[in-house]
Amino acid sequence: MGATRWGRDWIGAALALLAGLGLAPGSAALAAGEAVVETRGDAPAVLPLRKRAEIIDRVLSERLETLLPSLMREQGIDMWVLVAREYFEEPVLASMLDARSFHARRRTILVLFDPGEGRPVERLTVSRYGLAGLFEPAWEPETQPDQWQAVADIIAARDPQRIAINTSDLTAFADGMTLSQYRAMTARLPERYRERIVPGETLALRWLETRTPGEMALYPGVVALARSFIAEALSREVITPGKTTAADVEWWYRERLAELGLVAWFHPSVGIQRQGAQGMLRGDVTIEPGDLLWTDFGITYLRLNTDTQHLAYVLKPGESEAPAGLRRGLANTNRVQDILMEKFATGRSGNEVLAAARARAIAEELDPSIYSHPIGLHGHGAGSAIGFWDNQDADPRGEYRLRPDTAWSIELTSYAAVPEWGGQRVDFRSEEDAFFDGETVRFLDGRQTELTLIPSE
Repeated sequence: MGATRWGRDWIGAALALLAGLGLAPGSAALAAGEAVVETRGDAPAVLPLRKRAEIIDRVLSERLETLLPSLMREQGIDMWVLVAREYFEEPVLASMLDARSFHARRRTILVLFDPGEGRPVERLTVSRYGLAGLFEPAWEPETQPDQWQAVADIIAARDPQRIAINTSDLTAFADGMTLSQYRAMTARLPERYRERIVPGETLALRWLETRTPGEMALYPGVVALARSFIAEALSREVITPGKTTAADVEWWYRERLAELGLVAWFHPSVGIQRQGAQGMLRGDVTIEPGDLLWTDFGITYLRLNTDTQHLAYVLKPGESEAPAGLRRGLANTNRVQDILMEKFATGRSGNEVLAAARARAIAEELDPSIYSHPIGLHGHGAGSAIGFWDNQDADPRGEYRLRPDTAWSIELTSYAAVPEWGGQRVDFRSEEDAFFDGETVRFLDGRQTELTLIPSE
């Protein structure tokens, strides 16, 4: 299989995008990090809001100019109609709002039309407010007060053969057209156009799941930023053994992000596994020497999401490393990661990837649980699920096929009996963000291969 369209030269395209913003440093490795984060000593310092907005709009323009036409033609869609009300934005329309438009205004309607013959896709907004020049205003309420009739007139003037709306029985990412909006739109349309309406399910998923070169220029740096918070959280800067609780660390994350003008897309998690204790200890449980800590943390930055789980060991007095059984447990999980990524293949369903990876891991006498998911514009992103923590068999949500140029959270665990803990079964959870170019999967900012060590003295 040849390289994918984005995969051939995503670094070169990324540098070109950053150069346009005056952000490109001298190497690809730095392009990802320095474009999104400025370092001041050991502390991360995120970009000012105005610069963030410039990057968001530049990347959105790239997606609309290059990705949108190819996906509409791939799916054979002439026109895509997206509708949202203020504070009730559907996922696709929300992803097309510029950085200054936090929400749809009143009712925002976007009409995307492919005239064919190599001409650009028309991007129209049938609403009272423009969208940063990314969509052309196509409604004058003073001339035509009926917004839905304005939509009908646009459709009639262009005579599309297939009109996609977002409706889906399976996924919320493609189910944004509400019944009331559908009734209002179709009430204005002649019968011949109502008959041309088709579900936009796959088009919506393809739009949301596909990562562009500009996004991939930024994504490694976004992940590196998130991991810097984890490194700080799992250290003596935050944790004092015998005093700090798991809940204290969770709220430290939230406070730290608030200081920097960032947000977590879910409340951070911190858990404790302890010799002799059953399961994961949470909440107001004090962290003690000898504990194995787990954290799950993710941010949204430049509209990209991260999702990372790491492990740390609190050294007992006199210890310089974690017990061998704990170190071996993380190595087992790393091996399950390798196996899972080897099973990624374009066109293979999430269920097929899950079954193949589990079979191989079990054959190697590992004890895996795999529950990986796409990531990108949403934390649990559009695309195929690869298992669930409570279902390791085939699932309807895993029938969608894997596509190139998609980002993934490689989320899974393996269990192992730890001799130093009397054979206690321990859960070695891990999650790292990665990119699938259609041929191989690569981590965006590496992965944890050694337990983080937290001194107790």
